[in-house]
Amino acid sequence: MRFILASASPARLGVLRQAGIDPLVHVSGVDEDAVTASLPGASHQELVTALARAKAQAVANEIVTATTADPNAVIVACDSMLSINGEILGKPGTPERAKQRWAAMAGNSGELLTGHAVILVENGAVTKKASDWEGTVVRFAKPSEAEIDAYIASGEPLNVAGGFTIDGKGAWFVDGIDGNHGSVIGISLPLTRRLLAEVGVSVTTFW
Repeated sequence: MRFILASASPARLGVLRQAGIDPLVHVSGVDEDAVTASLPGASHQELVTALARAKAQAVANEIVTATTADPNAVIVACDSMLSINGEILGKPGTPERAKQRWAAMAGNSGELLTGHAVILVENGAVTKKASDWEGTVVRFAKPSEAEIDAYIASGEPLNVAGGFTIDGKGAWFVDGIDGNHGSVIGISLPLTRRLLAEVGVSVTTFW
């Protein structure tokens, strides 16, 4: 059975590799904006979980329709966003947006939400699914304007959820967290293990 990570995130891949799993990477290509637009009344928690499910399902669809010598796989997908001041924040994308977000985040606390979805494919067909989310409170420091400018200029915060990392340069500006460290990076190992168990797969199978 193959373990497939439906994500382009090098941080998620790194967490899994450090924990003894070297997954195949299959990026879903899901239109996240379209999924978000289709769920106007969703809570922040429901939204990240729906996005994770959409990514896992897209990869499962490709696997099921593809000709392969090994039709058995478990697909793991995640989606992370920062819930702060009543808003849900994904990747800033531009330096201007990143600076606006850091102006609101500095000295404040937010909840980094990560949706997780697992799909089991057996003999070329989807047989089981499981999904859930996890939240970790992040307490942000109050970096100076010069520090924020330098951080944004590094390019790191532009393409990560909430505009910060906890395993890179952004860690200098995080005073602490309440919850799972891995979830802030992008994937919770305890939650992933539980979801794998729900579909009848032991994580130790892939060590």
